[in-house]
Amino acid sequence: MGASQSTEPAVSAEQREAESVAASTGTLPLLHKAFSNLSNPQTNAVPFENLPQCFGFAREDRTYSGNSVPASFPVLLDHLGSSIVDQFFVPGKGGIDWLQFVNGFNKCCARVSASVSLNMLFRVFAAMALKANVPLHLVFESEDDECKINGHLLPSDVLLLLYVCWVMSWDCRNLGNSERKGNVRLPDLSHLVLSAITSCSKVEGGFNVWDCDVSSLGVELPAGKFVTWVMSTVPCLPDCLRQYFHARIQMAGDQLEYLNSSTGDISSAAACDYILTQGRAWAISITQKSTVNDEISRVFLCSGSGMDKNLLYRSSTHGRGLNRFWSHVEGYKGPLLILIAASSGNAREGSSTDRKWVIGALTSQGLENKDTFYGASGCLYSISPVFHAFPPSGKEKNFVYSHLHPTGRVYQAHPKPVGVAFGGTPGNERIFIEEDFSKVTIRHHAIDKTYRSGSLFPDQVDLYALIL
Repeated sequence: MGASQSTEPAVSAEQREAESVAASTGTLPLLHKAFSNLSNPQTNAVPFENLPQCFGFAREDRTYSGNSVPASFPVLLDHLGSSIVDQFFVPGKGGIDWLQFVNGFNKCCARVSASVSLNMLFRVFAAMALKANVPLHLVFESEDDECKINGHLLPSDVLLLLYVCWVMSWDCRNLGNSERKGNVRLPDLSHLVLSAITSCSKVEGGFNVWDCDVSSLGVELPAGKFVTWVMSTVPCLPDCLRQYFHARIQMAGDQLEYLNSSTGDISSAAACDYILTQGRAWAISITQKSTVNDEISRVFLCSGSGMDKNLLYRSSTHGRGLNRFWSHVEGYKGPLLILIAASSGNAREGSSTDRKWVIGALTSQGLENKDTFYGASGCLYSISPVFHAFPPSGKEKNFVYSHLHPTGRVYQAHPKPVGVAFGGTPGNERIFIEEDFSKVTIRHHAIDKTYRSGSLFPDQVDLYALIL
C-alpha cells in the first residue's frame, strides 16, 4: 500500500508568524472562536459588513447628556466601528479571511511602541471626524504608523477625543451588561482639556480656569505638543482603543449581544456627590501603567457603585480629624487614593473670592503611624480645576508621612508634627494636612525632591487652605 497523503492545506510562513504573534498575547484561541462566529461557513471569511457592527457603538434610540456634550459627538460615535475596521483590516474579494483577521488584531493589540499606538488612535479619530463631517486639522505625513503628525487640535476636538476614549474604556469594562438601559450620561472631562490647553498653548489675555467653557475656546494646540502632553500626562490614553478592540473580539468569541453590552446609563448620578467623580477616576486611571490604576478604572467604571464599596473614609460621613480618619484606615495594607477638596482666597490680589480646587495622592501601601517619611512609591495629582500628574522623580523617597500623637505621657523636647503629609521634608512638606483636618498647607514644588515638580493648582504660591 502506498503512503497516506495529508489532506490538510499547507500553512504559509506569513500565517505561522501572525499566529505566533497572536499566541504570544494569549488570545489565539479567542481569535479562532471569534472568527468562527463571525465568518460565513461557505466562504470561510468574515463578511466585511459584519465587522463595523462588531466594533460599533451606535444605537438608534440612544441619547447623550452631560456637561457641554458637543452636538457632533453622537454622530461621531456612530462611525467608531467602521473607522476601526478601515484602520486595521484590508478586505479581500470574499471578505476578511483568517490571516487578514489575525493581522488586524495583531496590528492593534500586539505589542507596539507607545508612539505607534497613539498614532493609530489619532488615525481612527481622524477617520471618524471625516465621516461625521467634523472639521479636524490633523495632517499625517505618510501612511506609516510612526509618521509625524502635523496640524493642530482645538479644545473642542480634544474634548471629543477624550469622550470617545472614555466610552471605549467604559464599554470594555461592562461586557455583557444587559440590564442597564437608558441615557448615556457623559462625565465632566474639562479638567483634562484644561490640562492640555495649559500644557500646549498660551491663551492671549489668559482665562479663568475656574469658570470657563473649554469647548468654546478657540486656542490652537499644535499636534506635536499635544502628543507630548498625552505621553507625559495620560500615557495610557491610547490603550483605550486596544482594550476596546480586544473586548469586542471577546464579545464575538463569547457570542455576547453587541448592543446590550453598551446600553445603559453609563454615569452614575450618585457619583456626583463624591469628590471622586467617574471623570476624575478615569483621568487618574490613564496616568500610569500599573495594577493600581487598572483597579481604579475597573472599580469606578463598571457599575457606578464602586465608591460605596471601596470608600474607607469620608470626612462628611465619618467626621473630621486625624483620629477619626485613623480609625477607618488603620490596618489597611493596600494602595490608597486620598483626595482633598479645599478652598482658598487670592490674598495677593486682596480678593476674598474663594477658589475651590481638588488635589490627590496615590500611595502604593497603607498608612503607618511614624514620625518619619516612608513609602516605596506614589503619585501626586492636581485634579481640579486643571488635571496634572506628578509621579516619583527618583531623587528622594519621602512619599508619605502620617503621625499621630504618641501614646502615653512621653516628653518630647522637639515633637514631630502631627498630621498627614506627602513629599518635601519634615517641617517643610509639599502637602501637609493638619491634625484637625481643617486646613491643608501646600508649599512650592521646589522644596520637594520626591515627586515631579509642578504646580498643584493654577498660579500656586505657598498657602494655607480650608478643607471643604
